[in-house]
Amino acid sequence: MKPLLFIETYGCQMNFADSEILVSLLKDRYDTTDNYADADLILVNTCSIRDHAEQRVLNRLKEFTSLKKKHQGLKVGLVGCMAERLKEQLLESELAIDLVVGPDAYRSLPALLDEVEAGSKGIDVLLSESETYQDIEPVRLGSNKVSAFISIMRGCQNYCAYCVVPYTRGKERSREGQTIVNEARKLFEQGYREVTLLGQNVNSYRAGDLDFAGLMRLVAEIDPALRVRFSTSHPKDLSDSLIEVMAAYPNICKNIHLPVQSGSSAMLAKMKRKYDREWYLERVSALRKRIPDCGISTDIIAGFCGETEQDHEQTLSLMREVGYDFAFMFKYSDRPGTFAHKNYADDVSEEVKLRRLNQIIDLQQQLSHQSNRRDVGKTFEILVEGVSKKDKQRFFGRNSQNKVIVFDNPALPNGEFKVRVGDYVKVEVKECTAATLLGALV
Repeated sequence: MKPLLFIETYGCQMNFADSEILVSLLKDRYDTTDNYADADLILVNTCSIRDHAEQRVLNRLKEFTSLKKKHQGLKVGLVGCMAERLKEQLLESELAIDLVVGPDAYRSLPALLDEVEAGSKGIDVLLSESETYQDIEPVRLGSNKVSAFISIMRGCQNYCAYCVVPYTRGKERSREGQTIVNEARKLFEQGYREVTLLGQNVNSYRAGDLDFAGLMRLVAEIDPALRVRFSTSHPKDLSDSLIEVMAAYPNICKNIHLPVQSGSSAMLAKMKRKYDREWYLERVSALRKRIPDCGISTDIIAGFCGETEQDHEQTLSLMREVGYDFAFMFKYSDRPGTFAHKNYADDVSEEVKLRRLNQIIDLQQQLSHQSNRRDVGKTFEILVEGVSKKDKQRFFGRNSQNKVIVFDNPALPNGEFKVRVGDYVKVEVKECTAATLLGALV
């Protein structure tokens, strides 16, 4: 039997997609396990976007360091963004880390493991201007064989003032379009019915003459039964051509994650976001005009450097004007190495940050509930993704707007369910909470 690999992933969808690449690169050497206590190699795929994420990883590494004392031969590796950002500190710490591998160096893992077996540390954190892993077929993890991630580009060069991503993932580079189409087609042939195209900023994708709108068109035309999603979009690159493609193809989901970060133009300029409040609202208006039922979600930062009460109120007013369906909301976390860390004072107190964040969360709860109440009585086509954790007689899926709908799926006399995971079904929404729609099969 092969030794066992346990991989634990933190952070964004890109990291989860990267973990599938890691498993692929090591599949000839390791089988995977869901129990870290059984593992011979533990890889922690990390996120540096906020201090809280890094602290969670460091606490987890302490657990694995203790485990190494009981499990002779266990190797522990740190991969991803934290490896890129904190390589020296990690290697000099008391944590028992054998491997430190940055997000562009995963191909070197087999050779680095040989070095570890020979008694050395395995270290490679060199960033690349060309690596996309486009020739590596990911090993799909988890039990969901309905939807899959496809990384279409890597890196970012927007250099937002608060963000470490350009420093931990390097410059933007895009995969060749045909490799993406081929991967999506193969997934469809294997029974997958939804793909999500991923990148730090997907709508800046460009490979030769192919832009993101053109790529979306190619993937959508694989088969009408293949749903296509994408994440994450930068507002400055949300083009009219992309909106037109989203509107033209029924199988391109009517949903977009469009991070605003702040509703204040002064804060957006200080954040180096490359758009202002008016530009953002015009793009939302263009979306709503062409795709009236488009779901919109966002990211919001509370308490960025120098944020005033007026700036905060502008964020709340923009939230009301857009009426987001969902939001990821955070208080500002100062990240060493960023423009903000070097040039701005983190001068909003923790108390004020927390108060503003709670106001943002409370407002978004109201907006999400209002959005869901508007869907009560409507019928949606959903892709069935799995069984409800709370009730095995209920299944769930998402509609085109990325809203989760839970519905009854009673067993037939032969013990089978009326609908199965991977089916498209029509569901009428009967009631809702702020987070979930509850429906019945039509």
